[in-house]
Amino acid sequence: MKKYAVIIEHGPNNLSAYVPDLPGCITTGKTREEIEQNIREAIELHIHGLREEGQSIPEPHTDVAYVDLSPVA
Repeated sequence: MKKYAVIIEHGPNNLSAYVPDLPGCITTGKTREEIEQNIREAIELHIHGLREEGQSIPEPHTDVAYVDLSPVA
């Protein structure tokens, strides 16, 4: 099973998500649950489309990390 990194961004009225390793694979949603379901479906459709076109499926290579910062005085 492949695991793709998903970036979720908060906008003024909704959330958006994209997959850096699958250019063009994006979605929006109102809640965290909705965006997670939508991006899962978007990934499946994106990969299906690549296969139908005879293109290779990109391997996941993006890594995600969080960095804690001390409060600035």
